[in-house]
Amino acid sequence: MTTPIGRRRALALAGAAAMVIPMLGCGAGGNAPPANGRSWRMGFSALPPRQTLDDVIRTIDTWSPRAELAIIHEELPWTDLLNGVSADAILARDKVGLVDYYRRVKGLQLVFVADLTDGLSRGEEAPQLRALGRSIAEVGVQQVYREYVEAVVRVLRPEFMGLAAETNLIRAAAPGLYASVQAAANLAAADVLASGRPTTLFISVQVETAWGRLGGNGPFVGIATDRVDFSFMQMIGLSSYPYFAHATPEDMPTDYYTRVLAGAPALPAMVVEGGWPSAGASANGQTFTSSPALQARYITRHAALLDSIGALGWLQLEFADIDVAALTPPLPANLPLFVTLGLVDSQFVAKPALAQWDALFARPR
Repeated sequence: MTTPIGRRRALALAGAAAMVIPMLGCGAGGNAPPANGRSWRMGFSALPPRQTLDDVIRTIDTWSPRAELAIIHEELPWTDLLNGVSADAILARDKVGLVDYYRRVKGLQLVFVADLTDGLSRGEEAPQLRALGRSIAEVGVQQVYREYVEAVVRVLRPEFMGLAAETNLIRAAAPGLYASVQAAANLAAADVLASGRPTTLFISVQVETAWGRLGGNGPFVGIATDRVDFSFMQMIGLSSYPYFAHATPEDMPTDYYTRVLAGAPALPAMVVEGGWPSAGASANGQTFTSSPALQARYITRHAALLDSIGALGWLQLEFADIDVAALTPPLPANLPLFVTLGLVDSQFVAKPALAQWDALFARPR
């Protein structure tokens, strides 16, 4: 089942940042914010409009002055891992330089999400696993995942470590695959907790799925199952693309996040991906309308929703729009639904939403 969420792989087209960043080399939530302040840190990923080193660096250099967080959100490098390349060697090659740039040069905290399924099709195994004829259900594959997570926590020291993405959407699309994701994530969490290394563990849930509004207009479902099945969570990650469920940002109810997060124990939350596009699109049976003004209104509306939960953070994966003309076909059919989520266009020209973001970033923490 192809789903609109998880398009991070469509946008990255197999990880543009991972290809070029190694060339750089190494060199308490839940509380109401103060008046006119914010509880939430803000940030983006390194996803560039074009797959070039110059664009990756320009992307980071443009958003980093208006951010406190950086996110790396990607599927695992299964081919290398299952061919015997060590997790440490992969991280040294692909990630250490990037994280060093984030930390030492930009002063950013790191959020890392190890995505266990196909981000374009939540009901399927990760593409590299499919190509290898392997499955996350295998004990050996789960062990490789555990070793990779352990290395990420030990080597990269992320402040926040996500062990699976959009688990409720996986469960809705493929219950059998969900069971394997649940087992693997819990084993990895036990490893990290036993190591004593400091990081905040989480999985993400898909908010529109929790509301029963992703691809339909069903009843509210919630995330009670995810809370039980991933009881190691120290934080709840939220994935929210509300334009699939609402015509305008103002249509998002005031309890958009509070209702999803309700339950015991009370846990802090961070929006780890999401956004609102600046242009309408139609693809894969999905159609919506939008404009730069609507996108700017979303930024303001979303801030109020984050305030309502005393959120820990607000991350968008896309800072700049994707330059579709620069991508190599074949392209994912649902790609047009996500290419204008950036706060600047593909030439780094600011949209109205960027001024709203900057005004919020100026609020004291």
